[in-house]
Parts: sequence; structure tokens; C-alpha cells
Amino acid sequence: METIGIHHTAIICSNYEKSKKFYVEVLGFSIIQETFREERNSYKLDLRVGIGAQIELFSFPNPPQRLSHPEACGLRHLAFAVKNIDEAVCYLKDQGVQVENIRIDEITGKRFTFFSDPDGLPLEIYEN
Repeated sequence: METIGIHHTAIICSNYEKSKKFYVEVLGFSIIQETFREERNSYKLDLRVGIGAQIELFSFPNPPQRLSHPEACGLRHLAFAVKNIDEAVCYLKDQGVQVENIRIDEITGKRFTFFSDPDGLPLEIYEN
């Protein structure tokens, strides 16, 4: 099998409007398509992330809770590449997002930090 990249990451949120606002207005991802699936009482929001990547944001009635700490078993976190981490951190803080202190990747020497989406999903920005 030859893979050519990651197509999308799917996220289930607890409050669709709050998460939609966060990913579109705060993080600046553009909407590709928004679909209400009546048979599931669920929204599916396709978002463009950079060049070629997507997030599928889903809403479902009463989704079960899941551990989302970075060290929990399963998906650890979702990382976004940024050109200037200092500017990105300032922007997120101006939007009311709590951001951890910037760290240095001991292997690559690159700077990164974590923050969370409205459901506590760990997100990372990584300076390219």
C-alpha cells in the first residue's frame, strides 16, 4: 500500500456551534461543506486545514465522554504547523484560549506548545 498523505482527522464535539466557532473563527479553518444528517440528528462540517488536509467536525446527540489527555491511550493530540509560534501563541491568547508555555522538541530543536479545543481535545502548534 502506498499512502500519499493524511486526508482528514475526524472530531466529535459536544457543542456543535461552540466548536464550529472555535475551529472557523478562532483557528481560521475554512468551511468546505456543512451537512445536517437528519436521520442521525447530526451535523458534519468539513474544514480545510492548510493545503490538502481536512478536519471533519461531527455532532451527535449525547456523545460518550473520552479521555483526551495527551498521555491517554489512543489519539494523543492533533498538531498544526505554524510559521511563527510566538505570533500564533499571542493570537490564541488574544482569542481567550489558554496556551501552555512554549517548549523545545529535544529531538528536532523546534518549538511547540499545546492548547485545547472546547471539548478539551489536546491540540498542538509546532513551528515549522
